[in-house]
Amino acid sequence: MKHNMQSNIEHGIIQQLVIDAQKDGVQKLVVGAVICKNHKFLLLERVPSDSMGGFVGIPSGTVEAGEALLTALAREVQEETGLIVTSVLEYLGSFDWTSSSGKKTRHFNFIVEIEEGKIKINPTEHQAYYLVALSDAVFTTLKISDATQEVLKTVAQR
Repeated sequence: MKHNMQSNIEHGIIQQLVIDAQKDGVQKLVVGAVICKNHKFLLLERVPSDSMGGFVGIPSGTVEAGEALLTALAREVQEETGLIVTSVLEYLGSFDWTSSSGKKTRHFNFIVEIEEGKIKINPTEHQAYYLVALSDAVFTTLKISDATQEVLKTVAQR
């Protein structure tokens, strides 16, 4: 699954994120993609049976052992949405949390651009997707974690 993905982020910065996470005792790395089209964000709603069931968030997933952060980012976006990342525009920072298995987890967030395509969610992971602007009434009714809301607000304020 090799794509010619562009990145505006220096390789050294990405490596440093991983090194810092290891120093901080982080056991699990997760990457998330902010996909924004016409000021609307692509958000996915988790199936009720999954961890964080019913929560709505950006396409994201675990970085596998030995996998580069941006490779994982492109893979997760494709697995969760069927879309192909063409470009990683910016690193948006990270937040930490404890996973359901008790692991200290760091969630790295990036703004990405995608190829035009149809959104195809994986029904074992997600039950719905939304394209919403922060000003849309539906945004306030979705179950979105505070950390994810902060990430989206950061992008929306530009």
